[in-house]
Amino acid sequence: MIIVNADKLDREFFEPRQGDEGEIAREILADIRKYGESALRKYSQKFDDIGTAPFKLTGKDINAAYEKVDSETLSALREAAKSIEFFARKQMSQIKDFSLVNKGVILGQKVIPLIRVGCYVPGGIYPLPSSALMSIIPAKIAGVEEIIVCSPRIKPATVAAADIAGADMIFNIGGAQAIGAMAYGTESVPKVDKIVGPGNKYVAAAKKEVYGRVGIDFIAGPSEVLIIADETGKAELIAADLLAQAEHDKSAQPNLVTTSRKLAIEVQNQLEMQLQKLKTRDIAAAALQNGRIIIAQSLEDCAKISDMKSPEHLELHVKNPERLMLKNYGSLFIGDNAAEVFGDYCTGTNHILPTNGAARYTGGLSVRDFVKIVTYQKIDGKVPASMVKVASRLAEQEGLDAHRKAALLRVGRDC
Repeated sequence: MIIVNADKLDREFFEPRQGDEGEIAREILADIRKYGESALRKYSQKFDDIGTAPFKLTGKDINAAYEKVDSETLSALREAAKSIEFFARKQMSQIKDFSLVNKGVILGQKVIPLIRVGCYVPGGIYPLPSSALMSIIPAKIAGVEEIIVCSPRIKPATVAAADIAGADMIFNIGGAQAIGAMAYGTESVPKVDKIVGPGNKYVAAAKKEVYGRVGIDFIAGPSEVLIIADETGKAELIAADLLAQAEHDKSAQPNLVTTSRKLAIEVQNQLEMQLQKLKTRDIAAAALQNGRIIIAQSLEDCAKISDMKSPEHLELHVKNPERLMLKNYGSLFIGDNAAEVFGDYCTGTNHILPTNGAARYTGGLSVRDFVKIVTYQKIDGKVPASMVKVASRLAEQEGLDAHRKAALLRVGRDC
């Protein structure tokens, strides 16, 4: 990672990263929409070498997967699931039905769970069973009727995690073809109402393409972390957290913004030392080239840079974090010991988070992604004259004569 002054940052640093994967995803989706199961089989064989095995896992397959996962991993998955469920239930308690009366009209909202959702769980460079927990458990707590999971070359730990979380169906399918199968439906994969979960750039491009036909959570790109630190920051811990993000993918983006040039140099040295001991150093080293160590004049400037960047993960290694009025981030980690890795696995907050600047307008995955809030109104008896007056006048202003007449008829006016 290079050290740069904040005033030397180029516009590209803040711009969303774009790729050319959309065209390939569109081709795959078009084939699956047209040919269904045969196209799904073709692409699954091409990219995942799945052979002729059924896509859907049976109860026997799931039980066999448990046998292949060691007891400590199963215990960790169950403990993480408890924390995620605890937090999701608290979130759900904040989303409620209500009704009230205004000017004689009964108004209200209903919180209705989605009927069927699809959870995509990555299985590329690393299998991510934790992502199964993060996507399935909030859906379950929200009351979704049917939850299906798709994951490429699905690993036993991912199967176990999906089952522990409460998935109804599990499929050994990945990539853009999995997104197409869930969006359009095939002989073996049911069509869903919404697709959630992270994936590679082709999965992200496919989710973007099918949005509208189905709902999606957001377009998730390569992982990001931005750390804000003052002179009290501990270089060893900061470097470790930067590397933890860097090892995700060669396209990951780790960044540090600090008011201390001394700390910046110490972090740079720590990165070099710690990198040599990592089993994932080839990937992490490539990702470090995407990041910057930025020297800012003040913590307020650090906060401005962070809000402009809107990172997926934001860590604060500063003496007085409460003074920073930050608005744009996927998830916030406060304090030297609040490592992002804990949020990835076991604090209970969700690790499926917006990237590429999307934190400017959305938060991470939550129970809210699995319900729809609908409204209703009920009028018993006489319609308030004031309401008829307002509706008919605005309808006339907009040139919608049938609207105007529909309002006036409620009070027996001759239209």
